Amino acid sequence: MDKIDPKYLQAVELIKTAILQSQYNAIRLANQEQLKLYFGIGRYISENSRTGYWGTGALEIISNQLKNDLPGLMGFGVTSLKNMRKFYEAWGNLESKSASALADLQITGKEAVKIRQVELPNSAGFPIGEFLAVPFTQHIRIIEGAKEREERLFYIRLTAISHLSEKAVIKSIKEDDYHHSGTLPNNFLNTIPDAKSARRALRAFKDEYLLDFINTEELDAGDIEDVDERVLENEIVDNIRDFILRFGQDFLFIKNQYAVEVKGHTFKIDLLFYNRELGSLVAVELKRGPFKTAYLGQLNSYLTVLDDYVRKPNENPSIGLILCKSADKAIVEYLIKDYNKPMGVATFRTKEDMPEKFRKALPDIEELKKLL
Repeated sequence: MDKIDPKYLQAVELIKTAILQSQYNAIRLANQEQLKLYFGIGRYISENSRTGYWGTGALEIISNQLKNDLPGLMGFGVTSLKNMRKFYEAWGNLESKSASALADLQITGKEAVKIRQVELPNSAGFPIGEFLAVPFTQHIRIIEGAKEREERLFYIRLTAISHLSEKAVIKSIKEDDYHHSGTLPNNFLNTIPDAKSARRALRAFKDEYLLDFINTEELDAGDIEDVDERVLENEIVDNIRDFILRFGQDFLFIKNQYAVEVKGHTFKIDLLFYNRELGSLVAVELKRGPFKTAYLGQLNSYLTVLDDYVRKPNENPSIGLILCKSADKAIVEYLIKDYNKPMGVATFRTKEDMPEKFRKALPDIEELKKLL
């Protein structure tokens, strides 16, 4: 094949980018239209079924007739119609109250006349962009799993930003990410100059992680702490996809026991990651037992080494995380504030640490692997 002129290659890249952007916009807009349609239909069903205007079995009759009138129609079974009602009833207060925007179901006597288009307002503080980017199925799982408004908004934002699948949404809710995100004991605000970047870093970590793929029998097999920690490290490396799934999709695994030579000394970092959103190397130190004050000094030194010898000029300062079995948040927050490198301390649980009813509710580990 003849060599292609660079200006034509540039043209290909520009056109390809335009095509992909257009396809993305089409999908995004299609999802918005679907949500608005389902919201309007849900309102219509709610208004008629909750007042007793429709009798028992109405949704089954309507669903079957829709299938007869529109052969091949998908997504309008009885369960789907009930989910549309659930969707509207969860977010009905979003509707604009102006006559032109309201998805008003005109009812004359006992006959519903029309379902108008829905216009959801961009009210102050409401993440309408993220709301409209989340697929309908994920919306339903969020409504079913989270009962409070702020908790639902948290999972909506998380789903939109991380493009979570239905199974990933269910897993996130079961692991209670809402209550574990943003509560990590840390010194980010003191050590990361830009407040926005500091808040982003805080959102990137949880204060507790469920490592349900860990073999606790192997962990308990050794009597020496560093042996136990190496077993823990090996378990994580063997299941690195699952570990990243717990951490977040922006984390890229670089290496375990990452060695850096400095002035005749070797520093070995248990697990080294790179976070794309933060633009930072992330050093994770594993501790089999409870938190100890000495761990902060050790991690602070590792971050100094990473920044001086590994970090690239375009990358932000490295961030450290101590992952241990237990920690007193109050003492961690008191001690960590005097260190000059951004660090946090999180704890982990294994499957055996959870109550029996929650262990049974966990998805199969093989199913979790398929998510990636």
